[in-house]
Order: sequence, then structure tokens, then C-alpha cells
Amino acid sequence: MTMTPRQDGEFVVVSCGMLGYGFLETSLERAVGVGLDLIAVDAGSSDPGPYYLGSGKPFCSDAMVRRDLELLLDAQIESGAKLVIGSAGGAGSDVHLEHTLAILRDCIAARGRPRRLAVISSEMRRDELRAALRGGRITAFETPGLPTEEDIEQASHVVAQIGVEPIAAALRESDADIVVSGRAWDPANIAALPVARGYDRGLSVHAGKILECGALAAEPVGGADLLLGRIRRDDFIVEPCTEDRACTVESVAAHTMYEKTDPVLLPGPGGTSDLRGTRFEALDARRVRVSGTRHIHDPVYRVKLEGARLAGFRNLVIGGLRDPAMIAQIDAIQAGVTERIARALAPRIRPSQWRIRFHRYGIDGVMGRLEPVKAVPHEVGLLVDVVGETEAIAAAAAGAARSLLLHWSFPGRVATAGNFALPFSPAEIPGGAVYEFNIYHLMELPDPAARFTWRLERAA
Repeated sequence: MTMTPRQDGEFVVVSCGMLGYGFLETSLERAVGVGLDLIAVDAGSSDPGPYYLGSGKPFCSDAMVRRDLELLLDAQIESGAKLVIGSAGGAGSDVHLEHTLAILRDCIAARGRPRRLAVISSEMRRDELRAALRGGRITAFETPGLPTEEDIEQASHVVAQIGVEPIAAALRESDADIVVSGRAWDPANIAALPVARGYDRGLSVHAGKILECGALAAEPVGGADLLLGRIRRDDFIVEPCTEDRACTVESVAAHTMYEKTDPVLLPGPGGTSDLRGTRFEALDARRVRVSGTRHIHDPVYRVKLEGARLAGFRNLVIGGLRDPAMIAQIDAIQAGVTERIARALAPRIRPSQWRIRFHRYGIDGVMGRLEPVKAVPHEVGLLVDVVGETEAIAAAAAGAARSLLLHWSFPGRVATAGNFALPFSPAEIPGGAVYEFNIYHLMELPDPAARFTWRLERAA
């Protein structure tokens, strides 16, 4: 398979959907052969939930992150392209950022090829958050109400999802080979360098939106591979790096709408990408040209804040139900089990110190109350999820739930035990600490590049 070399006036970027998810080495080799300006990779997301932000644990395994970094670093050295890594470590706090940097420094040292690193922290200080809250510069976003000062104090980490400006400033003002940032808006990792070099912001951000998940925007749909973009003055072109995939009008347009609440407007830090005039055209069987996207400047610059606090400790019980009478009465049984546990734990353990949820796979385990299919199944997988204020409370409530479900009396019961089939011993499975988002808001920021400054280091 051959790919057209970089043309005059083109800004060429290859992007990987997630650092640590893996990609084909041959895809990266082909992209390097084209001639690259930028290698961009997102390393995190809020999609996996608040645990990683709250705990400071990395999202992907060190082994896979190292594998991907070694390949990307080799490609950066060979091509001379800039390498931009955003949302380091999964959630992008300073703990995650330093963890990723440690692996990257080790990879650089092993190659004996010193690199210049621009590092951008996006973690927020509590004092500045309190000042912003008191000054009315924090507003609601997807959740009702404002955070409280108690929320700010309770959050293990609070990060801002930085946009194009801080990364562009690092690339424009430093001689860094590699930029590594904390939490960052996914398209910004890609759009920052072309914007810094004078390419249209609307097209650059839209290209970033398409490229951010790599081969998910190609057919057959599948992650864990790369996608190549060519940004030009009036349009951009996307193409896969493997011969068994193709970008089509449908796949590229569909990915434009991925993770969006509005099909034609893509808001982000600093403004909105307006897709009402966007055109998608097939150049050939494998490439799609996109044009007409424009940027609408937001006069009030805002960044999204993400903060997580400890909510308790989890204990799980997993089992199966096969008795049709028990399945038919599962709602009443769950209510009865919950009420009996509360009585058994009281008065030493208050209801506010624990909660229990039943996930019924086979009934409505995925959709919950929105499940439209009401047919009664012959078999149900029951996941009992208990969260307690302490590990001991969670274990006590989970143990009580397991015992009660095993022996619960219900009309039509045949056996006095064993109606709840448990595949594991011990039946209760400690799930560790549980975190919840307690800050998920917008904050006004007059100068994002001045707030999220870069520092330069030489890694050897």
C-alpha cells in the first residue's frame, strides 16, 4: 500500500485514539513515510468515570503505555514531527502527568536521543477555585446547581480541560520536540499546531474531532489504529493508514457527531465549530474531503472543570437466578432484601452510610427503567452492588444481601436454599474505593495561555 507524500501547503497529522490502546506498527511506518508535521495522541478521558481522577491511578497499563510511547517516540525522532500528548495518564491531574512523564523519560533515556519536553499542568488550585466561585465565574454544565466550597475541599483532584491556546503557545514559543499536557480537550491536541501555524481554526478543530479517535472514523469501524489527516487552506482530507480500511462520507460524517449533543455545533474552549455549511466529499474509495466548517468565537472563554471525591467503598456479589417464580417477583424481593438489611444493620449503621443497587442482566441490566422489552426471561444474572462509608460497612451489607437472597421466602418457592447461584467463593468481592464527580462545571478564564503555562525540560 502506498500513500501520497505530503504536498505543498498541507499540514499532515497522524493521530492515535488512546495512548495505551495499541495500534499497528505498519500504520505508523506508512504515516512517517508520507512526511509528518504532527503526531498527536489523546491519553485520557472522563468516559471511564471518576475513579481515575479521584484516586490518581492511571487509566491504561504501564506496559501498554510504554509500548505505544516507544513507537511514537521512534516515529518522532525519525520524522522530526512534533509529538503532542494530551490528558496524560487518563485523567490529567498532576499525578497522572508525572506518571506519564516518568515513562516517557525512561523511553528517551533508553534511546540516547535527548528530547526537549514542554509540560503543561492543568490541575486547579483550591484557592483559585474558591475565588472563581465567589466571583461568579463558575457556572453549571450538564448538572444542576453550582459546586460549594465544601465540594472544592473534598475533591481529591480538580482539573481543567484545556483548549487549543496553552498547547499552541507551548509549540509556538518553545523549541520543544514533545508537548505533554494534563487534561485537555481531545481536538486541541491536534488543532493546536496547525492553528499556531496559521491554518483555519474551524477546519483544524473539526479535523481534530475526526482524528481524535483514530480509526474509529473509518470502515470497518474499529479502534486501536491510526488515522491520517491533511489540513489545507480551505479543507482537510482524512484517510486510514491500512489498506483494509477506508474513510467514507458516512464514516467521517458519523464520527463528526460522535459524543455530541448537537449535530451541527461543536462547542469547546474558546468557541464553537459551526458545521451548518460543512461538506463531506469522497475523493476516492479511501479518502474523504471536508470543507466549509467555520469557527464562532466565544467572547467569554470557559474551560470545563472536573473534580472527584471519595464516595465510599464497594463490595460486590455476583450470582444467577433460574427459578421462574423468583424472577417474576424480583422487584418485591429486592425491596424486601433492602429493607431487611437496613433493619439488621440498625442502629449502629445508619441508612445514609450505605446503599445497594441491583443490576439485573437479562431483565434491564443495561437500560434500567428505559428498557422497552418487558418479556420475562428464563435466567437472570444478578449483580449486587453495595457502597458503604467504610469497607467494613460495605462488606456487612453485601454479606447480608448474599445470605438473604439465598434463603428468601417467596410465593411458589420450592427449595429453601440455593435459589441464588453463586459462582465464586468467597461470594463477596471487595471492589475498593469508589469516587464520584462532585465538580463538573464551567469556569470563565480571561487568558488560558497565561494560566496554563508550559515549562521546558531536557530529557536525556
